[in-house]
Amino acid sequence: MIGVILSAGMGTRLMPLTKDIPKTLLKINEMTLLERMIKNCIDAGISKFIVVVGYNKEKVIDLCPQIAEKHDVEIRSIANEKYDITNTSVSTFIASSFIEENDLDDFVLINGDNVVDPEIISRIADSNNTGMIIDNFKELDEESFKLIIDDESFNEDKTIANGKINSIGKGLDIPSSTGEFIGVSKVKRDDVAEFNRILERLIQEDPQNYYDYAYKDLSEIKTIDFVLTNGLKWTEIDDHKDWENAQRLVKELEG
Repeated sequence: MIGVILSAGMGTRLMPLTKDIPKTLLKINEMTLLERMIKNCIDAGISKFIVVVGYNKEKVIDLCPQIAEKHDVEIRSIANEKYDITNTSVSTFIASSFIEENDLDDFVLINGDNVVDPEIISRIADSNNTGMIIDNFKELDEESFKLIIDDESFNEDKTIANGKINSIGKGLDIPSSTGEFIGVSKVKRDDVAEFNRILERLIQEDPQNYYDYAYKDLSEIKTIDFVLTNGLKWTEIDDHKDWENAQRLVKELEG
């Protein structure tokens, strides 16, 4: 299994923290977000990584060999040269097309500005199918990247749901929403080619599209596991309030 970490964005809402470095190199407890996420993935049995870089890419590229040597893993950096005029659909396609062309493996896809309970990574890595981590506990708001699942069915212990995605995005009706997609997902090897074709269509429509939308079309033809957080904590880091939340969460998780 491969860990794909998206680290190309500019992080403009975190200025001046990101004036000279991408968000993924911000440090909490003297460890970058990138290394902390790689450690979480290692704990889940992942030892090969692709890091998609863009903004201030040289600083990430220079750090990756150090992290690789420290943790005895393989890390490949791939650049999204158009990071400033595209979005996550393009960064994801760059990595997932490389995986398809080289007939590699299942991959776990992670937004590089996330801090998560390590158990979240383990749960998605252990899922039997292509899957998405869905927060079913958090109080949703207008900024939450929500989804509505049709024909929802759960496994016995209520940790995984299956069904088709009716709608996905920020503008959905909150009471009707199943939960929030947190930016951690998995694509099975057998689904990579179809996932890429969907991404290509999204990029042709608008290179500013998020990769998240690809899962809606994929759910029409493939089985997707919606792996529930059931209270496990996480945060994305978009702005200074999120950055404060992330520091508190790391303190809670790591002591």
